Amino acid sequence: MKSTTLYQEKILEKEISRNALDIIDFYNEATEDYAFWSKDYNMHFGYFTLFKSNLFKRDSMLNEMNRQVLKRLNFNDKKALLADLGCGMGGTMRYALNRFKNLSAVGVTLSGFQCTEGNKLLSAKKGTILKENFNNTSLPSSAFDGAVAIESFCHSGHSPKSFEEAHRILKKGGKLVIADAFLKKRPEKLRYSGALSYKKLCDHWNLEQLGAIQTVEEQLKAQGFSKVEIEDISLRVAPSVLHVPFAISGFVLQKLFGTGHLKRESLHNLKGSFYALLSGLHMKSFGYYLISATK
Repeated sequence: MKSTTLYQEKILEKEISRNALDIIDFYNEATEDYAFWSKDYNMHFGYFTLFKSNLFKRDSMLNEMNRQVLKRLNFNDKKALLADLGCGMGGTMRYALNRFKNLSAVGVTLSGFQCTEGNKLLSAKKGTILKENFNNTSLPSSAFDGAVAIESFCHSGHSPKSFEEAHRILKKGGKLVIADAFLKKRPEKLRYSGALSYKKLCDHWNLEQLGAIQTVEEQLKAQGFSKVEIEDISLRVAPSVLHVPFAISGFVLQKLFGTGHLKRESLHNLKGSFYALLSGLHMKSFGYYLISATK
């Protein structure tokens, strides 16, 4: 059995890109660091809503992002099935399962660590995490009422392959909701400082690229999504991004006074967070969007 598992993992590795293997290494080693960012393991930025989220409590904004994403799926108390494409430790899945009693959820991640530890956190809930590539899953066609991708599709460059796979697994009328950063112009049109921040961000967070928002809209429609709605929520996300320098400082001090060193993956994660902050300051070049696409 053990040799079969190893053989299957070798096949999986051959099916994914070199960048994907870097992502596996990154998240296998750095995921535990996200506990410092979010006690709920929300591995994304937040959404600020007056009277619903607290500017000074990061998890309040991170969970509000979960709420906003799920709100656009229009789930209610009816039986439904959710796919989280690039689920991390399953933070969004757990939020959704706590909110909707008749919901079931399946998440996919390339990280063995995230799969194992995330399933432990889901053990008492109607959800499971699979170690799979979100561009090529074993999930059945036309089976899901909704799918989410929160800061995950960027790891494959907002590829049409991701949109194709999401379209395949959704039922007719099902929705895909993407929450992510996108370019407002093509990479070659970025000015020097924006281009530098963009390159460093991609390097340190193992992103193939960020899609240009207009191109992404065209690709979703070309894939067959009948209705694509795009919301620029950059100003809503900005308060959580401003937590980055304080989180970095606190994390570094905690590590140095604890273990006395920082792992290579942790350093990349911290540098990526810093360049995410710098990129966010170039508001004419970068934006954070919620995209809702209906099959």
